[in-house]
Amino acid sequence: MEPTPEQSPHHAYPDHWEADVVLRDGGTARIRPITTDDAERLVSFYEQVSDESKYYRFFAPYPRLSDRDVHRFTHHDYVDRVGLAVTIGGEFIGTVRYDRIDDRGRPASAPADEAEVAFLVQDAHQGRGVASALLEHIAAVARERGIRRFAAEVLPANNKMIKVFRDGGYTQRRSFEDGSVHLTLDLEPTEKSLAVQRGREQRAEARSVQRLLAPGSVAVIGTGRTPGGVGRTVLRNLLAAGYTGRTYAVNRAFDEGLATLDGVPAHRSLGEIDEQVDLAVIAVPAHRVPEAVADCGEHGVQGLVVLSAGYAERGAEGRELQRELVRQARSYGMRIIGPNAFGIINTAETVRLNASLAPESPARGRIGLFTQSGAIGIALLSSLHRRGAGLSSFISAGNRADVSGNDFLQYSFEDPDTDVALLYLESLGNPRKFTRLARRTAAVKPVVVVKGARHSGTNPPGHAVPVSRIPDTTVSALMRQAGVIRVDTVTEMVDAGLLLAGQPLPAGPRVAILGNSESLGLLTYDACLAEGLRPRPPIDLTTAASPQDFRDALAEALADGTCDAVIVTAIPWVGENGEAETGDGQVLAEALTKAVAGGSAKPVAVVHVEIGGLAEALAAASSTASPRPRTAAPRTVSPEAGADRAAATAPEATKDRAGTTAPATPAARTGPTAPGTATATAALGTPASGTPADATADPETPPRPGRIPAYPAAERAVRALAEAVKYAQWRRQAAVPGKIPEFLDDTIDEAGAAALIEAQLATAPDPRGRPLTHDEARELLGRYGIDVRPTLPAPDPEAAVAAAARLGYPVALKTTAPHLRHRADLGGVRLDVADEEALRRAYGELTDLLGKPAELLPVVQAMAPRGVDTVVRASIDAAAGAILSFGLAGAPSELLGDTAHRLVPATDRDAAELIRSIRAAPVLFGWRGSAPVDTAALEELLLRLSRLVDDHPEVVSVALEPVVVAPQGLTVLGASVRLAPPPARSDVGPRRLPNY
Repeated sequence: MEPTPEQSPHHAYPDHWEADVVLRDGGTARIRPITTDDAERLVSFYEQVSDESKYYRFFAPYPRLSDRDVHRFTHHDYVDRVGLAVTIGGEFIGTVRYDRIDDRGRPASAPADEAEVAFLVQDAHQGRGVASALLEHIAAVARERGIRRFAAEVLPANNKMIKVFRDGGYTQRRSFEDGSVHLTLDLEPTEKSLAVQRGREQRAEARSVQRLLAPGSVAVIGTGRTPGGVGRTVLRNLLAAGYTGRTYAVNRAFDEGLATLDGVPAHRSLGEIDEQVDLAVIAVPAHRVPEAVADCGEHGVQGLVVLSAGYAERGAEGRELQRELVRQARSYGMRIIGPNAFGIINTAETVRLNASLAPESPARGRIGLFTQSGAIGIALLSSLHRRGAGLSSFISAGNRADVSGNDFLQYSFEDPDTDVALLYLESLGNPRKFTRLARRTAAVKPVVVVKGARHSGTNPPGHAVPVSRIPDTTVSALMRQAGVIRVDTVTEMVDAGLLLAGQPLPAGPRVAILGNSESLGLLTYDACLAEGLRPRPPIDLTTAASPQDFRDALAEALADGTCDAVIVTAIPWVGENGEAETGDGQVLAEALTKAVAGGSAKPVAVVHVEIGGLAEALAAASSTASPRPRTAAPRTVSPEAGADRAAATAPEATKDRAGTTAPATPAARTGPTAPGTATATAALGTPASGTPADATADPETPPRPGRIPAYPAAERAVRALAEAVKYAQWRRQAAVPGKIPEFLDDTIDEAGAAALIEAQLATAPDPRGRPLTHDEARELLGRYGIDVRPTLPAPDPEAAVAAAARLGYPVALKTTAPHLRHRADLGGVRLDVADEEALRRAYGELTDLLGKPAELLPVVQAMAPRGVDTVVRASIDAAAGAILSFGLAGAPSELLGDTAHRLVPATDRDAAELIRSIRAAPVLFGWRGSAPVDTAALEELLLRLSRLVDDHPEVVSVALEPVVVAPQGLTVLGASVRLAPPPARSDVGPRRLPNY
């Protein structure tokens, strides 16, 4: 909303303060500055507020606002006087105002840094979190305008308002003066205020998805009068699934005399329906969607599933239509799935919702599925159905204009019916928020992700979100850091999901292999080695093995304390007449299920070749077992026992898929057993998850055996198991978070670095910032305890000799021209120059080979102790945030992409994992008899650089190259630093929905 000419000229209308927010009950509202155009809205709002609320606001009966009041509350300068309103449908439901005051409580201007604040919320909307959202936003506005404290006077009886201030998480002081409670809030964000804000965000966004997935009533708008068509198909699927709520068919073209359609009430508009409609499925042409949305908004619909196409997937005009669709829906407090969506499914017995184009509703299960593609959604539903797996919920978001994968993670975290979250994503939207939510969700249940559009560098049509410029390998590394199981294909996602949903997490990488085919066992063994697992020699039961032999062998393997998981391989066994029996998988399934029912809590997977009906029989066997409790974590005898077993079974080394061995981090060897990790005394069949609501489950309820997943190829089963092993290890480590060592505080001059950065940016002619010179970079890095070996310029041989005399022989002579920097392979470096004669000779060779000194910019540097050349970098991506990277120096590592990444701020565990996660890591640990290097010094360097870019976001790029790591200590030989105004962060500040 633009201001009128009467608006105060002090500051332009701050449109960046406008925001859509999700309220406590899952509905949406808009927060925006109040302008002079709002006089009528303010009066109407005030008339709907109760006398009691007015009394609490003004400390006296105040039945109506005077003209002077209206003028004062609608005229602001957006600096010393600011008012914000919360609107739904264009009307006010809550307001907040601050006025800057001096130390005596009188109106003031800057530099006064205190303001008086007051709220008023319509009674009908109290309890929805309106005041809490307003407090977050007005506090952010105040900080932007140089205000550091809020003062508020509250009547003692106004408990709701006192609670809003108390629960905000800000540092506050309270006193009782003249019959009222005087509150002072320090507006500097604290860990508590940030935790409160994110907790509210989580509950609100989860509730907004829950309202969509569990509506009490559904109207299908655009239901065709004849069979066929999108709307009629959705209506048919709703009825076929046995939806438990009320269903309505809506189409403005219905005959006036039509009362029912397919047995449900038929109406020409929502206005004809006498009861509340919670969810509307819109299946009309795009040009008619605005009319349908307005009808929904005017009649209190809570959410929309828009199946209609013709939006951002069709170009610029469609993108604008999509933006307008979102704006229109949010103005009424509604959230949208779509447009161009495939639909939603909720298999809960109390809901049984299939508001999608899927002709058959999946069975009930423990897997939640989110996809940004209708086609992929169809394929995934079909694949899960074929393999006998069920779902708890399904969302196909289409163009993902509003409800996103982040919202689905918020919902999955709380949903007690979901044990595993599967997501097919083509864009991350807000990567910082995604990794934060994924880390929290992965701590209690697995999150498996397939990322489409990995190499295009742009978002798919229709996904209007910020584009991250970081490579896909970096995205994958950051997902792994957050505990996300990143797989490459939707087939791998289903494979991993089936194992994680039905089986406990493995306690380690040791795998027992048994079956009736030696060849299939050997293939499985090789696949285990390729995935970094530690398989035991396969047990060959021979082709004459009976189902009872399988049962006995599996029971023995499950009881064996030297293995952490079991893979059963099976081919059709030979009958008495010498013919292969291919059809009876039921008998084998029953035998395996009985073995699991009597064994310990270890994951079991089956690899079968042409055994008809085995996968279906395994699924049926588990579905008829008694229901299992939803426990938050497996039971163990004692924490000490769990820790001892984890220490005993954890591998001393981890391997990548190529089989390269790298030493495990200390935490991986000694960390305690993670919540949800299977132990020898854990309850059988406990899944790899637990939700906050599960903590109240009865721990003595006997659990059921989990569903045993079956795979048609050894490689697929092993890959799924390997992902489970890595995830279990992450869970163990995440149970004890890493730390940032306290010693860093004693050797870091944060204030001095800030002063240097401010001075350098003040002199930068380019508003985009500037690179620092070598000496400037050395000075800045030195403030954080990072010593860069000095270099001296050598514009001619005499200067080179003088520099070497100053530094002391032996020295290095190298070029610093941009096209030759860090390119020793091009001959621009001469090492171990022992004396003046050798230096003059090297200087001549360098200039003869590569060009004139003015082009080469040669420098002289003292030699460093021999070691391994590495590269340490930090950079800021506008979407993903600050990223710390590590790899070995040289062309081979660059060509192979052998670089590891972690998000900043990095902990001691992150630093240790970072240097051990590259494929070439063995070079650092004594490969082929070489001396191990000082990895502790390298980890400290990584932590110091992480701290620098975290403390000072103006440091947008740092490259330390090379960093020579010796057996004792390290030397930073080169450094480049770039400063720039920091990019705006999307993960800080008050809660708001994306505004694309």
